[in-house]
Amino acid sequence: MSEHKSKYMIHAKIKAEGTIQRKDVVGAIFGQTEGLLGEELQLRKLQRTGRIGHVDVNLQSNKGKVSGEILLPSSLDQVSTAVIGAALETIDRIGPCKAKISVSRIENVHSVKRDTVIDRAKDLLLNIVNQGSEDSKSILDEVRSVLTSGTETAHAGMTCGPNALKADALIIVEGRNDVKNLLKYGIKNAIATMGANVKDELIELAKSKTSVTAFCDGDRGGKLLLMEISGALGKSLTHVALAPESREVEHLEGKVITKCLGQKEAATKAMSKIRKIMESDDELVAGAKNGAREVPENIQGWASHMADLKKNHALLILEDGTPSEPIAASKLAKYAEDVEGAQCLIFNAKVSTRIMEIAEMGAIPNVLGSTVDAQAEGIETYSMAEIE
Repeated sequence: MSEHKSKYMIHAKIKAEGTIQRKDVVGAIFGQTEGLLGEELQLRKLQRTGRIGHVDVNLQSNKGKVSGEILLPSSLDQVSTAVIGAALETIDRIGPCKAKISVSRIENVHSVKRDTVIDRAKDLLLNIVNQGSEDSKSILDEVRSVLTSGTETAHAGMTCGPNALKADALIIVEGRNDVKNLLKYGIKNAIATMGANVKDELIELAKSKTSVTAFCDGDRGGKLLLMEISGALGKSLTHVALAPESREVEHLEGKVITKCLGQKEAATKAMSKIRKIMESDDELVAGAKNGAREVPENIQGWASHMADLKKNHALLILEDGTPSEPIAASKLAKYAEDVEGAQCLIFNAKVSTRIMEIAEMGAIPNVLGSTVDAQAEGIETYSMAEIE
């Protein structure tokens, strides 16, 4: 028998008054249509030549009656297939039982396969498009970074964009990575404070501008820095912008940066809101005033190790008071867990909830960071702004 590749599928329903089996149905189909359709459409001959495929019969019996479905595949043309379908409906007995066969539909197999292909192709295309949109964003960012990388410069030790000195407007951010991220999206007039203390050179630069915007992280550390900038610049600070809650400027996407800067507020109005927030937290106010609480001498002594740390690196003050080797942030958790009796964790970056979790895990009673954005019961936290 040659391989059958059907173009159409005849779907027919069958009902019989009595008990019949599949072989009875198949026998009736081939036997009772023989001679009815002429020599060209003899089903046995068509099946031997592969023009008619395997007849599939599914039957269910219930209370002495049988019902089910017949599937008959055909590779004949439309007219011949329709004639065979009509011939099936002439069968009125199967074995000793009265029966009725009715064709419900003749299905174009190629069309069904085509629709299946189309539906699946749509799904695959959407996956490609969705992945590609992210890829294209990444590609655009990488290409854009080629144009802007290397254009950062410095002024009095502060990283800044190439237009920071000559532009009429100035954007003040916290660190070098903030400047680099803004450069990636074409903003070239930003300058970084490079720490909590605002330099005299930045104060003088701000005085020469018609517009000065402080753009800081959307956390406690960002608000502390804003208070520092506002106090140092006075009326030279014209506007304030904050990153979304708990997000950092260096990690913001271009559309978010545009939105934040577009929603900047007048400095007087913004700082009034921020001071009210800060005044509701005595600890924040103390940190902002540099020394409103007394920092223990041992903490002040250990703070000298901060100068030897790279950004996002840490060290532990061990039980005997000596410092450990510098530890990258990615390895800090395991190191802190393995060391017993550490007295202090010093971290050259913002102290986040994760850093406090590591301190808790290592039973470390003190944490000193560049800035502090998290607390934990039983652990004292200090920022470099509080160190005399």
